[in-house]
Amino acid sequence: MMMTRLGRTGLPVSRLGLGLAALGRPGYINLGHADDLDRDYDLAAMQARTDEVLDAAWAAGVRYVDAARSYGRAEQFLATWLARRAIVPDALTIGSKWGYTYTAGWRVDAAQHEIKDHSLSTLERQLAESRGYLGAHLALYQIHSATLESGVLENRAVLERLARARDEGLVIGLSLSGPRQADTLRAALEIRVGGAPLFDVVQATWNVLEPSAGPALREARAAGLGVIVKEALANGRLTDRTGGTDGAVRSRLEAVARQLCCTIDQLALAAVLAHPWVDVVLSGAARVDHLRANLGALAVPWDDAAAEALRAIAEPPDRYWQARSRLAWN
Repeated sequence: MMMTRLGRTGLPVSRLGLGLAALGRPGYINLGHADDLDRDYDLAAMQARTDEVLDAAWAAGVRYVDAARSYGRAEQFLATWLARRAIVPDALTIGSKWGYTYTAGWRVDAAQHEIKDHSLSTLERQLAESRGYLGAHLALYQIHSATLESGVLENRAVLERLARARDEGLVIGLSLSGPRQADTLRAALEIRVGGAPLFDVVQATWNVLEPSAGPALREARAAGLGVIVKEALANGRLTDRTGGTDGAVRSRLEAVARQLCCTIDQLALAAVLAHPWVDVVLSGAARVDHLRANLGALAVPWDDAAAEALRAIAEPPDRYWQARSRLAWN
């Protein structure tokens, strides 16, 4: 596994990281998520599955793990695994996020799975919760899905509290979502508190269907921020499941994958890894076999012909995010 440093933070990270969104809760919007969990949502079974995937990731050299307060019991599962395996803080870089509260009550058919709230009170509560579970292992804390519309980047009380957490030793970042990721990121780059930039890491969606944030992410990396890419597989649309993807796009994906002797998921991840402005791309695998398949992206012989062939399948950002909003929790 190739290692790098996360922007100017100095945090050691592997090029492929593991996100726990699909492992920490029964319901998620990834295509086929219910099947990945064998529809077994028993708490002990979910912890055991998380342990298995984390063990496989650790054995493969994965050294960045990403969680969030809204990922059900992801932080608890991760904390239990860290204790059982006696993983010391310096051996693994861990990030988490605040701003959404999990509300599904461990149900897949919940009317509402999470509530977004970027208030100071939510930050105070969730930061204490994350520190309570992860302790010294918590290295990076991010605003979850910051948008211009949420107003979080204009909330001075929140920004100053994040700066205090920075001064206490946490690296502060933000994750992005929606068709205006680039606008949000450029606004965040201008924020300074206490004479220093507040954000040292950005986590954004970039994939071959939704590459619109690429130029802004390149700018952020040039400014010294660490760049983490999420949803490289478009919540399963860029796998052999390819749900919601039209036949012509699927045919193009299959053809390029054949040329590079890889699977569609490996192709999609390799497309991210090919960019020099990316530090980490997240695997969202909920099964060991899927994680191992994702790891194969590190060996894909990416070339300019593949990049050119896939450029034509990009969707307008509004259309991509509308399709994402229609994915069913399962």
